[in-house]
Amino acid sequence: MAVLTREAAATRGDELALADDDDARTWAQLDIRVNRLVHALRDAGLGSGDTISVVSGNRNEWFEVALACSHAGVVFVPVSWHLVASEMAYIIEDSGSKAVLVGHRFTDVVAEALADPRSSAVELAVAIGAPDDTRFADFEAFLGSGSDAEPKDQAFGGPMFYTSGTTGHPKGVRSSLSSPEPGTPPEVWQLVASGFTDLMTLPGTAVLCGPFYHSAQWAFSFLPMVGGSAVVMQHRYDSAGVLDLIDTHGGTSIHLVPTQMKRLLELDEERRAAFDGSSLEIVIHGAAPCPPVVKRGLIDWWGPKIVEYYGSTEGSIITMIDSPEWLERGGSVGRPMPNMEILVVDDDGEPRATGEEGTLYFRNSMGTDFEYHNAPEKTAEAHLAPGVFTTGDVGYLDDDGYLWLSDRKIDMIISGGVNVYPAEIEGVIGGHPDVLDVAVIGIPNEEFGEEVKALVVADGSADNDDLATRLMVLCRESLAGIKVPRSIEFRESLPRTGTGKLQKRLLREPFWSGYDRRI
Repeated sequence: MAVLTREAAATRGDELALADDDDARTWAQLDIRVNRLVHALRDAGLGSGDTISVVSGNRNEWFEVALACSHAGVVFVPVSWHLVASEMAYIIEDSGSKAVLVGHRFTDVVAEALADPRSSAVELAVAIGAPDDTRFADFEAFLGSGSDAEPKDQAFGGPMFYTSGTTGHPKGVRSSLSSPEPGTPPEVWQLVASGFTDLMTLPGTAVLCGPFYHSAQWAFSFLPMVGGSAVVMQHRYDSAGVLDLIDTHGGTSIHLVPTQMKRLLELDEERRAAFDGSSLEIVIHGAAPCPPVVKRGLIDWWGPKIVEYYGSTEGSIITMIDSPEWLERGGSVGRPMPNMEILVVDDDGEPRATGEEGTLYFRNSMGTDFEYHNAPEKTAEAHLAPGVFTTGDVGYLDDDGYLWLSDRKIDMIISGGVNVYPAEIEGVIGGHPDVLDVAVIGIPNEEFGEEVKALVVADGSADNDDLATRLMVLCRESLAGIKVPRSIEFRESLPRTGTGKLQKRLLREPFWSGYDRRI
């Protein structure tokens, strides 16, 4: 039996382990399939330290692959299925992926990415749920080629998530989970999962309704599963379906982003009244600021089960605040986790006093740190000292140690819980011959928190409306949909410093007037 599924398979073999839109797995079935996948990966030449990219929706096979990699010492890269082929090809090349696994919904875009010369190192391409697609090996046949015997020399493997790049390209985040010491056993995953016992009952049933390629959605589904919890999931978010999943399977935990919370509250009164929800112990939310009226509405409906966190792919969970605390201190993102230290510093790196605003830096007392894959300069920029890093946010600590966020120093937009860096969009728009200058900013959006807006200085050779249409087409062809501007506004000029740096705070300020937080 595989180390991470052994206990559940031995003691609760007939109980549900995974359920997606189409199928389900018991723990006994999952254990056998993980064993076979480990052997199949090794037979295909993949071993400790190698990397595979996975482009798949939320489905049982995604968890099987993640578990297999976790026992085979293989790094797995969750790739957003919203990316266009050129964006995928970049990640495949940058991560050094030797294999690609793709869900049936995304075979065309992945095939296009694999035809890109940057994907030339890929030796194995496997499709899940597409047995007749001759461009790929069939997942079930690939899995069936492996032995169901317990693999020998099991080794720790983990994820490398890509964040949107501040300079045009995403950056892979390497931590102790994606770069373990040689010989690290898979059991380390169980130690990581045990940290969740203060938040939720393990084993339980985790409900996954956001894309698994997000680090938070992965953490609050995969890690509970390692702790023995079942995971039930949706491929595409549906509010009524979420309520059904919770009630049908006795869901005990769920992770939501503010957009999903708002849509739940928009359900009709009859559907809301039919929801039992008594099994639900904790509702975790983060990734973006939540409008107070939305959060209060969900607390009123579901009770004080709502726990907000502040964190990042680089730093994991930094702070938390539960419902009673939030009702007293609405606007705070909570106090630091026991293993996290928060430093507030000025532009010279000097400490700020309690209540004084400054750039936020963090230190994990467990000694864990991260680096950006193939980007030492970006790693250095994110660190004040070894082990002391920043997300680029600005805020302060109050007298009771609660963290309050006030602004974002780095150039980032969070739309619907997704990080979007303007530089990538500016590179596309700025490359158009009729564009003299461009700035991309985030402006308020009631549903998604922020939306992407482009401010453009044109050379005057074309009609602005026509140019705006052509720029939108260019963006849709070159960028994932979430990165495409919702609107384009033309300006005579854009404010820049004497050194030529865009003064984006001046551009954002009119749109955010009247809002407490500009992030």
